[in-house]
Amino acid sequence: MKRVLIVIFLILLKLGVFAQDPIYSQFYNAPNYLNPSLNGQFAGSLRVNFIHRSQWTTIYGPLNYSSFSVDYNVPKFGGGIGLLATRSSEGTTYLKRNTLSGIYSYSVEWDYAVLSFGVQAGLGNLKFDYNKAVFYDQLNEDGPVGSPTKADLPSQNNRFYFDSGAGVNLVFFNAMVGGSVQHINKPNESFSGARSVLDMRINGHASYRFPLDYNDDINGPALIPSVVYYRQYGRNSVSTGLQFKTRRVNLGAWYRGENKQKDAFVFSISLDIFDRSDSYDKIRVGVSHDATASKLKYGETGGSTEGAVTWETTFPNSDANERYNYGKRCYDFY
Repeated sequence: MKRVLIVIFLILLKLGVFAQDPIYSQFYNAPNYLNPSLNGQFAGSLRVNFIHRSQWTTIYGPLNYSSFSVDYNVPKFGGGIGLLATRSSEGTTYLKRNTLSGIYSYSVEWDYAVLSFGVQAGLGNLKFDYNKAVFYDQLNEDGPVGSPTKADLPSQNNRFYFDSGAGVNLVFFNAMVGGSVQHINKPNESFSGARSVLDMRINGHASYRFPLDYNDDINGPALIPSVVYYRQYGRNSVSTGLQFKTRRVNLGAWYRGENKQKDAFVFSISLDIFDRSDSYDKIRVGVSHDATASKLKYGETGGSTEGAVTWETTFPNSDANERYNYGKRCYDFY
């Protein structure tokens, strides 16, 4: 029992607060979650994306996170419109957070450069199941005793709030750099009436494409090093790694540190089952696994696993995949 309590304490120490947003290891397979300016930035008419993360699979109390998005590329006004839905379930009390946001993006093009902007706004919901919580007066040295708690519980366990975000992304020759801010309005998530804000999540990301076949710079094989930075509630996370990308296969290896300490090693693979050389559709399936390297040892957590699926389609007679200059787009980097 003492060992279990130590592990739980380390988990809470690592999370800092329950409200901290999830970090997807496959950030390149969740572009709208990473940065709203990437909305509508793909070589097609319509894109549907789903990603799910199961964190620390052997720890009691599930930590599950999902994101679903659909976006539509509208070349006539140089941008896109989309929807982003997220869901999380954390711990034995099943603290659930759901959001639904609309996204609008717009791009400005020059020779060999594309500058994109995106804004995001929607509704969030936080819900807590007190019936599944265990309080101090329900414990003895052997564990939970099952008797009702005498604690004064908050009068509500369900809260709605407005949420907003914005981002920018620049592609210039073989380089891409972008950033975004989520929860700009710092919504109040308190159940008790006191103010408890959802802190802003700041993202920054940069990638560079090294083509391995200069005769086919866009579709040929390439090495793509990247760095992704997150900051929320004073906690800093940095992921650095490298992708080997071909037309149909994407292999990645990453190292993630948090607050200048080791966090995890990540290995990923993505397969493009179809491409547009023989159909209007493209389907991508991605899988990754985090091998925990922090004080929460891999043998105690089981690591974290992600799965992602993306479907893109191009409508007949559409100009959605037409390139108006010879520059690259953000999707050439993932």
